[in-house]
Formats: sequence, structure tokens, C-alpha cells
Amino acid sequence: MKHLIDPTDLSVEEIDEILNLALDIIDNHDKYKDACRGKKLATLFFEPSTRTRLSFEAAMMELGGNVLGFSSAESSSATKGESVGDTIRVVGCYADIIAMRHPKEGAPMLGSMVSPVPIINAGDGGHNHPTQTLTDLLTIKREKGELKNFTIGLCGDLKFGRTVHSLIKALSRYEGIKFVLISPKELKVPDYIITEVFEKNNIDYREVTTMEEVMSELDIIYMTRVQKERFFNEADYVRLKDTYILDKSKLKNAKDTLTIMHPLPRVNEISTELDDDPRAAYFRQAMNGKYVRMALMLTLLGVNV
Repeated sequence: MKHLIDPTDLSVEEIDEILNLALDIIDNHDKYKDACRGKKLATLFFEPSTRTRLSFEAAMMELGGNVLGFSSAESSSATKGESVGDTIRVVGCYADIIAMRHPKEGAPMLGSMVSPVPIINAGDGGHNHPTQTLTDLLTIKREKGELKNFTIGLCGDLKFGRTVHSLIKALSRYEGIKFVLISPKELKVPDYIITEVFEKNNIDYREVTTMEEVMSELDIIYMTRVQKERFFNEADYVRLKDTYILDKSKLKNAKDTLTIMHPLPRVNEISTELDDDPRAAYFRQAMNGKYVRMALMLTLLGVNV
């Protein structure tokens, strides 16, 4: 039985198979509409979510399956003191596959050690978000045509941003990718990413503090919000929350072929004046999330169409 806890749980070949399956779902949607009839997805969201939870639910429904679960810890037996392990053991009696989000890093890994069904990590604290990574990879593949030989700028909260950490791990396994890390010093990417991913694999990266100084070099800019829920000190959040705002003026030196991405939700780090710019891919990115989660669930459930 296979789980997806970390992006590196999947080999490059397995990722490519999932992405190709997602592309086939996009092109031949009706072929998959009954693929998971009789199957049930449990969405266990101990932390609030809109896009990720609804994307999973829409994905299973479009495969002909059913959904059960909860959308916050307050509506679960966690409020009574039930452990994550016990919750997973019980829910595994009712569902065929589980998507789990939890504020504590490592909770989905703990759940996978006792689960009778496949577990998908839908985000654990500031650690990983592998299905967002698959979404990002599918978006890059659709926007750029391939997953190699480009320069990507990762901008904003690189310290707590689990989407960034997961994406770096995944993209580091593809050829010819250069990383530009754009953040204030307080929100720099964690040291373990630098040592265990970039330096260990001799990957081209640089750290800068403004997007303007590198915008002309970028093929992709991946914006992230400064996450209030990850801060212990509200004063630090207020001081840093508006550090980077992408607007038309910041794009004056950007390539016409630039792709603008964001895992959402957006607060104000991308001006709404860019929403109609053809380079803005973040709503297309959200749609890709549904298709890639359909492909992932089919794969983990061993359903062939």
C-alpha cells in the first residue's frame, strides 16, 4: 500500500505517470466519470482549507465516488482528546482513501504508520504539501511544455511556506532548473533546504531580497503569502506581511513568456490588476489541482481505466 506524505515518496517516473494521467483526464474527462464508483474518500482537515479540501472532494465526485469527513478539528473527536492514530484507524474502517491536513508537522506520517488505507498528506504545518506540488508541476508542464531548463523565482514566505519546501524538493530532481529565492532575511528558506537539497545536489540557487533585481531573468515567479497563522508574534507578522506585492510596475522588465503562479489563498501579494494578464496562471493552477488529485487517487487506489 502506497501513501503520499512527502513529494520524494514518488519517483520522477511516478510523478510523470501521474501528470500524464492528469493530462489524459483533461482531454478525455468522460472516460473517468465512473472510475471510482463505490469508493469513498475521507477528508480529515484538522486545519481550515478551502481550495485543497474542495479540490479533493470535487476530484472524487467527478470520478463517481463519494466523500465523508470533517473540515476543522473542532468538529472531530480531537476535541475529546482522541489521538491522530486512533482517528485514522477508525476512519480507515469507513473509507478507501484518506486526505489529511494537520497543523502539526509529521502528523500525516504518524497516521500512515497505522492506516489500513492510503493516506495523502494535504499539508502538515510548515513542512510539506505534496499535492500542491503535483498541482504546481502539472501547471508548469502545461504552461511551459516541459519540466526542465527554466529559472524560477520563489517569493515571499520561504521559511514557513510548505508549498515552497515541497516544490523545491520536487523540482530539484529535474534538469537545468535555477532557483532564485526572494525573501526578507526573517523569512529565508530553512537551512536544511539549503544544505540537504541545493548544496548536496549542487543545484544552482541564489538568495536576494527584492524581486525587481531579478525579474528580467525569471521564466516563472511563484508568489506566496506571509502566513499569519505561522507566526508566534503578531508584531512580526504586521511588519512583514506587505513586504512583496506583485503589480504591473514590478513586471515592467519581465519576460512576455513569464508565468505567474500562486498556491492561493491570495491576500494582497498579487494585485488584482494582474488577474486578466495572460501570464497570470494562478486560477488555471487551481483548476489543475482537481485534475492532478483525480490522477493521484486513481493511482493510489490502483484503479485502471
